[in-house]
Amino acid sequence: MRVEPHRVSPWFLLLLAVTIGGALLTVTGTPYAIAEGSSALLTTGIVLLVLGGWAVSLCLHEFGHAAVAYRGGDHSVRAKGYLTLDIRRYTDVGLSFVLPIVILLVGGIPLPGGAVWINHGAIRSRGVQSLVSLAGPATNLVIGGLLTAAVALVEMPIGLAIGLSCLAFIQVIAFVLNILPIPGLDGFGVIEPFLSPNTRRMAARVRPWAPLVLFVLIISVPGVSSVFFQAGGTVFAAVGGDARLAFAGYSELLFWR
Repeated sequence: MRVEPHRVSPWFLLLLAVTIGGALLTVTGTPYAIAEGSSALLTTGIVLLVLGGWAVSLCLHEFGHAAVAYRGGDHSVRAKGYLTLDIRRYTDVGLSFVLPIVILLVGGIPLPGGAVWINHGAIRSRGVQSLVSLAGPATNLVIGGLLTAAVALVEMPIGLAIGLSCLAFIQVIAFVLNILPIPGLDGFGVIEPFLSPNTRRMAARVRPWAPLVLFVLIISVPGVSSVFFQAGGTVFAAVGGDARLAFAGYSELLFWR
């Protein structure tokens, strides 16, 4: 299916529909969970809501990079389809979409997914290049803040509140992970334009595997994972998140444990 560079991709709309469908299932399953102590409908709804919402946020994250780059002078992102929110445009579908979803479901960690290829030579200043990198993590933080505000301000079934809080916490964790100044992550991209050429060359050598090493440390070293999730919890509380609801959502998301 050919997607016009200025139209929202039907694939993104499909992901959005899955997310909304999951939300509706949480509403349907909440009374059963309250009455019986558990509900397959609620668990299924939360899994679809969180995984679908995470996939939607992957698209929005990369769109944020591309939109700022487009405004900053790199008009090639339009022709590449990055402004369509098409998950297929953000590099390899398996590595950029399927793998992050699997790792989230298995380990509960929002591994950075897609990527957009920016023509940095077309960006008009180092400050704008920095903003291009910042736009992705900032998108996750904004989504997390909006979700926590919705839970706090809108009356809703507890199952939906649990699912949205879990998704919000994942957005915050994604922000904390991506904003770290490590080569290969967006946080390093924020400062990279202001570094010396020698420093950038050294960073390029470790860029392919540095994020993988960090991920292994987080999942295998208790001290590292504790610090990471504590930092995420602090930011989550700062944007108004309810940790009890988020952890209840994690329990449903990782139902297989």
